[in-house]
Amino acid sequence: MAKKGNRVQVILECTEQKTTNVPGTSRYITEKNKKNNPERLELKKFNPNLKKVTVHKEIK
Repeated sequence: MAKKGNRVQVILECTEQKTTNVPGTSRYITEKNKKNNPERLELKKFNPNLKKVTVHKEIK
């Protein structure tokens, strides 16, 4: 059996929506491997409030 100790749940939040006056926040929950990727995660995801693909960064 594989150990699940290296995988952690992270929250991704949109960076572009903070600069606009559009209400709400775009957040996604995903998992990453702490051992292989110790730095913060940064992915391009769809933001339904802005209706376009934006950069989402790991928070917390």
